[in-house]
Amino acid sequence: MITLDCKLAARTPERQRTTVDVGGVRIGAEEIVVIAGPCSVENEEQILATAQHVRAAGAHMLRGGAYKPRTSPYAFRGLGEEGLQLLAKAREATDLPVVTEVMTPADVGLVAEYADMLQIGARNMQNFHLLEAVGRIQKPVLLKRGMSGTIQEWLLAAEYILNCGNPNVVLCERGIRTFEPSLRNTLDLGALAFAKELSHLPVIADPSHGVGRRSLVGPLALASLAAGADGLILEVHPHPERSVSDSQQTVDCAEFADIMLRADAVASAVGRRLHLPAITPAYAEAADVPA
Repeated sequence: MITLDCKLAARTPERQRTTVDVGGVRIGAEEIVVIAGPCSVENEEQILATAQHVRAAGAHMLRGGAYKPRTSPYAFRGLGEEGLQLLAKAREATDLPVVTEVMTPADVGLVAEYADMLQIGARNMQNFHLLEAVGRIQKPVLLKRGMSGTIQEWLLAAEYILNCGNPNVVLCERGIRTFEPSLRNTLDLGALAFAKELSHLPVIADPSHGVGRRSLVGPLALASLAAGADGLILEVHPHPERSVSDSQQTVDCAEFADIMLRADAVASAVGRRLHLPAITPAYAEAADVPA
């Protein structure tokens, strides 16, 4: 049950739904927004190729990790500022606004110089100093639900950001940890729909982390839109088998183009829009459809 502690994030009869503008892309409006890109920025060739492919298939924004929180200290943890510079180069080449994760309050200023939107990852949902740091700037924030976070804890995390003066918050359901071992997480579509009912903030879904299996990303993306998601964030790589992180849940460019085609149909069915690009030769090749 929502309490008065969530007075800024809670939906009220007087408060209209919030639309968050990210470099000209409006999240929470009638149009569904799709964010796509690799888990980690690996090199210039990889991020530029991915950005060009996802843009051709209709993505509105580019994702990519420059700083990566990893369970093992021996796993690839990102390129740091070099990764941010490569994301900026990909944005220049494609005009796609960039979202990337910030992990510490000390890094907020640096990441904000390069990114159009700052992501608070699941492991940092209750890093209150970090929430306050991103709340003190006006850069849009993508707030992922913690893997064990309740809906109210998630909204209270958003409250920290709003209370510090930043109204540009988008919630992201990315799956929670349950007793089911077959999937990486359990994508909680009930929480997504309930968050939309409780809060005026836009809510998007991350089916890549939500299930952790490439074959299920498409079906869960469509289910998320049917449940009322304002958008999707998907992990895409030209060669998922070569990805240095999250390869098992990353779709390739052709799979992403196919998801976009099916998502367009679901968006129309629920009274929303996706606005796919015209069928260009590059898009036709990626999506395996006639030009």
